[in-house]
Amino acid sequence: MYYSHIDAIIDTALNEDVGSGDITTSAIVDPSLDGKAQLLAKEEMLLSGIGIFSRVFFRLNPEIMVECTYHDGDIIPKGTTIGTVTGSMREILSGERTALNFLQHLSGIATLTRQYVEKTDPSTVRVIDTRKTTPGLRVLEKYAVRMGGGFNHRFGLFDGILIKDNHIAAAGSISEAVKKIKATAPHTLKIEVEVEDITGLKEAIGVGADAILLDNMSVKEMKEAVLIAGGKVLLEASGGITLETIEAISKTGINLISVGAITHSARSVDISLEVV
Repeated sequence: MYYSHIDAIIDTALNEDVGSGDITTSAIVDPSLDGKAQLLAKEEMLLSGIGIFSRVFFRLNPEIMVECTYHDGDIIPKGTTIGTVTGSMREILSGERTALNFLQHLSGIATLTRQYVEKTDPSTVRVIDTRKTTPGLRVLEKYAVRMGGGFNHRFGLFDGILIKDNHIAAAGSISEAVKKIKATAPHTLKIEVEVEDITGLKEAIGVGADAILLDNMSVKEMKEAVLIAGGKVLLEASGGITLETIEAISKTGINLISVGAITHSARSVDISLEVV
């Protein structure tokens, strides 16, 4: 991740929270006072975003020191001290909420992603994310998915081709949509087509799709799709996949399982910053 892009995200968040100044802290805390705060895990989690957490304080005061015993991707037991923040108490208190918001949110995504991954065999199938992310935070959320053992789908509309149902409706058919893409798209990009049934699958294979997204298909239909594809194209399962259903889906022979919930529905984990 590039610091310039991340710093812009952090600065936007700090401006939203601190604005023209932290009225409460400025009135109570002497500007010369230094101190230390401990970062505590209030529940078991998979850590993600400690670099962002540290960078928040750096943007407020480069002399603030953040020291961590753990790294992104580590499993943190409940009750563990993750690290410490040392320096100006004014900036520590002013940056506390913004820093924690990033860390709790990203660790929540990583933790939930790991739960999905643990229901599958990573050697045969990949759990991947979607574009269902918080506006402005996609680069961070997709990073958290990777920390949880998942993989990234396309980052945006600009770096991958996915012909969805509305594209097909606008073009008139799968064949026509693929034809138009092949006439204009760079040869370096694979073409993925979303289908809703076996008929659509056969049509997509017939016109040369490289990958096919099976939208809301049953486990039985997915197994049939795997047999029909015969390894000629990548198959992605998508649509309403949960922790209760992913294990059975992963055993169908599918290559990829995309789960929007790992970014759009992950709850923030419980982490606190306590002055000592």
